[in-house]
Amino acid sequence: MICSSCGRRQLSLPLPLLRPSWIALLPPSSSSIKCALSKQGLRFISTLSVNAGDPSASAKLIGKFVGSSSKSIALNALSHLLSPDTTHPHLTSLALPLYSKIKEASWFERNPKLVAAMAALLDKQGRHSESETLISETIAELGNRERELALFYCQLVESHSKQNSGHGFERSYTYLHHLLHNSSSVYVKRRALESMVGGLCTMDRPIEAESLIEEMRVVGLKPSVFELRSVMYGYGRLGLLKEMLRIVQQMDNGGLAIDTISSNMVLSSLGIHNELSEMVLWLRKMKTFNIPFSTRTYNTVLNSCPTIMEILQNSDHIPFSIEELKGVLKGDEALLVDELVGSGVLKEVMKWDSLEAKLDLHGLHLGSAYLIMLEWMEEMKCRFNNEKHVLPAEVTVVCGVGKHSNFRGVSPVKVMIKEMMARTRSPMRIDRKNAGCFIAKGRAVKDWLC
Repeated sequence: MICSSCGRRQLSLPLPLLRPSWIALLPPSSSSIKCALSKQGLRFISTLSVNAGDPSASAKLIGKFVGSSSKSIALNALSHLLSPDTTHPHLTSLALPLYSKIKEASWFERNPKLVAAMAALLDKQGRHSESETLISETIAELGNRERELALFYCQLVESHSKQNSGHGFERSYTYLHHLLHNSSSVYVKRRALESMVGGLCTMDRPIEAESLIEEMRVVGLKPSVFELRSVMYGYGRLGLLKEMLRIVQQMDNGGLAIDTISSNMVLSSLGIHNELSEMVLWLRKMKTFNIPFSTRTYNTVLNSCPTIMEILQNSDHIPFSIEELKGVLKGDEALLVDELVGSGVLKEVMKWDSLEAKLDLHGLHLGSAYLIMLEWMEEMKCRFNNEKHVLPAEVTVVCGVGKHSNFRGVSPVKVMIKEMMARTRSPMRIDRKNAGCFIAKGRAVKDWLC
């Protein structure tokens, strides 16, 4: 709506979201991205798991792995163990021996960010002296270079917060707080504020983060959109929806446009707490204010739809059209699908010309890839029946080979697409030259769909 006093557009928020009865402190869901293992790294981790109880055998395996691996593969395996969401938590005690062996490699270069991640894991494990030794060595190397020291402490705050390690977080946070008030560098102040606010929100302390923002406003350091988004999402993850929307309104009033990124954060918060009806309202709000949907919008919304997720676990009952899917869904889930379909995201991930019609499913989660496939099939049918559109020589569906999945080479999207193609008797087959693609002649696809 338009403000009568200043003439600016204001974001009118869905009133049901403001009900006090919804303001409850609820546990956040895990949304961190896991570090996908390379095939060589997976073999190493699997062998290490078998020998984890034998320090001598583990040391030999680590030495052999680092000695025979490239820089990227070795660091990939270490990053997997350092990740807060590692699928091998029982092996995290071996992260330091692996890091120590990597340091001996000829290609090794000290990386403060890697040190921060290693120090945070050790701190979380209660190995405070070892953590402090790593930190002290890095500080000594950085000397009195304030900017580099500040960046290192920023990385420490971020790493400690991701590990939810309160001991190390407080120490690093205190140092940055001192810099925030005493440094003459605006760059250092900005980076410190960004990391401190982000860290507090990751630690589920958005109230303190907002207080810090207000504290810095007094001395002339205005928050960026990053800090405000962090606080907004921090409240949202905890189920403090009224506070989340207060920050959204504050951003809008301050001239910071409520864009797709901010909207996706709101949708994610609502999805975490199963507020599907409010997700419907927010999607409609996005359409009203011409806020474009993105593939992440699809991912966020459809990951929150339990019926769709359940359907995709049983390939024998997957609907093969949007209308059939709507017939299976009830209530808010059906409304969410209605809002997503036809949003324009399909046009962003497909192309059409005389040589090729291609659908690229990279970046889409399982539910999103499924719905986009249904939309694509309907769109292809319409274009094939419209003489204005030229018949492409070839049709390609790109789903990837699982390079960015939890385990490389295992792609749930590819498995689902393969099942859909088989069940609908599609002419599309896996490309011999690229295992991450399904291909067929344009004429064959037209005959299949029409």
